[in-house]
Amino acid sequence: MFDSALSGVRLEDQLPDAKPLYTPGQARAEAERCLYCSDAPCVRACPTEIDIPTFIKKIATDNVLGAARTILKQNILGYSCARVCPVEVLCVGSCVYNDWHREPIPIGKLQRFATETALEEEARGGPRIFTPKPAGPGARRVALVGAGPASLACAAYLALEGHRPVIFEKRALPGGLNSTGVAPYKLHLADALAEVSYVLSLGVELRQGAVGEGVSPEELLQEYDAIFLGLGLGEDNRLGIPGEDGPGVYGATAFIERLKTDQSLTLNGLRRALVVGGGNTAIDVARELAQLGVPDVAMVYRRERASMSGYAHEMAQARMEGVRLVERATPLAVLRDGERVRGLRVAISGPEAGEQDLLAEGIFLAIGQSKLRAVASLFPGVTLDSRGCVVVDPISRRTGNPKVYAGGDCINGGKEVVNAVADGREAARHMIQDWPTAEAA
Repeated sequence: MFDSALSGVRLEDQLPDAKPLYTPGQARAEAERCLYCSDAPCVRACPTEIDIPTFIKKIATDNVLGAARTILKQNILGYSCARVCPVEVLCVGSCVYNDWHREPIPIGKLQRFATETALEEEARGGPRIFTPKPAGPGARRVALVGAGPASLACAAYLALEGHRPVIFEKRALPGGLNSTGVAPYKLHLADALAEVSYVLSLGVELRQGAVGEGVSPEELLQEYDAIFLGLGLGEDNRLGIPGEDGPGVYGATAFIERLKTDQSLTLNGLRRALVVGGGNTAIDVARELAQLGVPDVAMVYRRERASMSGYAHEMAQARMEGVRLVERATPLAVLRDGERVRGLRVAISGPEAGEQDLLAEGIFLAIGQSKLRAVASLFPGVTLDSRGCVVVDPISRRTGNPKVYAGGDCINGGKEVVNAVADGREAARHMIQDWPTAEAA
């Protein structure tokens, strides 16, 4: 379906799979180690509450299709989540084996084995994982704004129940950050788009169009029974310092998108790179640059390492790959020779206080993304909090407008894919629950 986007060679192709797919023998051997806890802490740690002991037990008994159904019933994007979730701090981090100082069950790898195996088998004409209910006379139409994980999950669960979801996406490629923002060593573009194709195969319609431009919010409110806002986040934030504007300074998510989609992108001449930020996106970009052969990659962070929001296990991997960390460094100015970047001037705090020039030919900004306030504000009754996030009921994900729901990064400011899936699933469930009540009224 998305062959044109996947043609040619892109830089992401040089980055190997960090956690390769298990063979059936490997999967069964690991599954048989599971204790199948009755009050499993791994389930409590999963934002989508997948019944982990049950799906692992099914792998151990060679019922891979059943394992995939158990996963996807709770998390329809269970394939990508198996690859991009920080399992080390969620399900795997909660495994009881950790308390005994033994290797925990590799839940993410087992989840990937089950979902990838079943999805590939279905794509080859094998048994369907799910058969959607037919769209009968009571089917409702739902417009979903944005084709990221939250909208895809919401649409999929609506379609499975026989409703008619239509996703509106302004970009050329659907999938949100799964397609354009996840580090390629976790998930390549082709794999993200294959998962999107699976969701569409359930009866989800995808249309290209930007709400507020080619698509009217008023028309959506009139023509659809409900609306789901899966807006994601906006452009990369800027530092607002001298010399920042111009070639050689890149937004982190914009760079990752080019890495995954732009056949013309090269890193020729990039010997020294600085990544500004201390979150997971900063770590991803630093690791990508190091894995692509940039000899000197450093992260520049304004506080101490202990204050970084990025996961410790990811930072440990980055250090093993040669990434340096410059702590307590506040950027003051981008240094240039003409238009060419030659470094970053920073103010160092602490015992070695003073200004320092860090040399580099490329600077990558991973200091957050803007909120898409304007689009959300087009819908009457939808309000924003002080952070610019859409305000929703925490249970139903309904906004102040009873016809409008929201989920994903636009309500939480930027969390994991699995959180977005949980939002989309719960919104779909509550839409379906609410419709009979509204009809009776």
